[in-house]
Amino acid sequence: MARPRIVIVGAGFAGFDAARTLCKLSRGAADIVIINPTDYFLYLPLLPEVAAGILEPRRISVSISGELPCVKLILGAVDGFDFDARTVSYVDPDGGKGSVGYHRLIIAAGSVNKLLPVPGVTEYAHGFRGIPEALFLRDHITRQIEMADAAADERERAARSTFVVVGAGYTGTEVAAQGVLFTEALTRHRPALKGRPRWLLIDTADRVLPSLDDRLARASDEVLRARGIEVLLKTSVKQASAEGVELSNGDFVPTRSLIWCVGVRPDPLVAGIGLEVKQGRVVVDEFLNVPGLPDVYAVGDAAAVPDLTRPGELTGMTAQHASRQGKTAAHNIAASYGKGRRRAYKHHDLGFVVDLGGFDAAANPLGLALRGLPAKAVTRGYHLLSMPGNRVRVAADWLLDAVLPRQGVQLGLVSAQQVPLDSALPQAPEPG
Repeated sequence: MARPRIVIVGAGFAGFDAARTLCKLSRGAADIVIINPTDYFLYLPLLPEVAAGILEPRRISVSISGELPCVKLILGAVDGFDFDARTVSYVDPDGGKGSVGYHRLIIAAGSVNKLLPVPGVTEYAHGFRGIPEALFLRDHITRQIEMADAAADERERAARSTFVVVGAGYTGTEVAAQGVLFTEALTRHRPALKGRPRWLLIDTADRVLPSLDDRLARASDEVLRARGIEVLLKTSVKQASAEGVELSNGDFVPTRSLIWCVGVRPDPLVAGIGLEVKQGRVVVDEFLNVPGLPDVYAVGDAAAVPDLTRPGELTGMTAQHASRQGKTAAHNIAASYGKGRRRAYKHHDLGFVVDLGGFDAAANPLGLALRGLPAKAVTRGYHLLSMPGNRVRVAADWLLDAVLPRQGVQLGLVSAQQVPLDSALPQAPEPG
């Protein structure tokens, strides 16, 4: 038979781990191809630390070719599939069109910002899903503090010093927790602003981190409130404008900073490929196979994977699931060539970690609830073990942050127009 070619769409947790596992299993006997818009795997859990000036962006950007030399990388955005001809079409960074054939296909397209029908949000809010958003946010926070310090009008100074984070899940909680420490560092030598930055964390749930163990959620809530963050629960944004946000409780918060962390939705690519979907995700069986297409697999946030531990439900859209599903799909593809046996995807919860900045964190490894320094040690150890590369550089940045002041300067690399909340809509110009 022809030399097997396995094409993987996407290089997030699911796609990267699928490729890495296939490299080990095939030992050079198969062509493994990744199609991805960037040449790196992004370690998303540490993105808030990039926005807060702790880590440099390349620390969490792991080279695909450097870590997976056995993989052929095609830079491009996939725009179509022909399942009869077994081809994938894509558009490269220069706008050129191409296609590649496959014997096995893994769809691991990932997710994008979740949108809600709130007036003004797509124009004035900014999401938090990648390096451009993190770099923009770091510059934006720095700029607002600098402009607040120079403002003669007290109302303008207050608005520029106010930051509203919507969504108290993992990302929103970490962004708010890291952000307040960042603004404290930025105002340390600005007497007029010292103690003035105001951070709000808003969610419709009745507690922060609703998917986490209740004890850890309470511990995280205590840390946030102790830092002066205003945690508004059972509250939502009713409308956003250039002047601020109107909340469902009737309050109006003057601000130039609306940070949208309400969750994710499957990549829009999934909706247009002609496969059955559930909750916007490609339907697969317990072996991660697309029904009726034995050579096609879907994993990660793009896949509606049945949760065998909770019949009738789907697995969550988390990095932990995506990574394990990528590995399982790789083993099942190897089994389709006679190497090993197929395995159903059934997960065992290893726990979660939440880094709250400073010396604070919350973690429940293997069900053991931890907080404070023990949780911090577990959290950072978990991240270093989970990262496929750049571990020494990340640890070095952490060490430098512990002994040196943060650098509060704007780089101006990313404009507001380059990071719209909805890529299908134009973004409003940067206020001020």
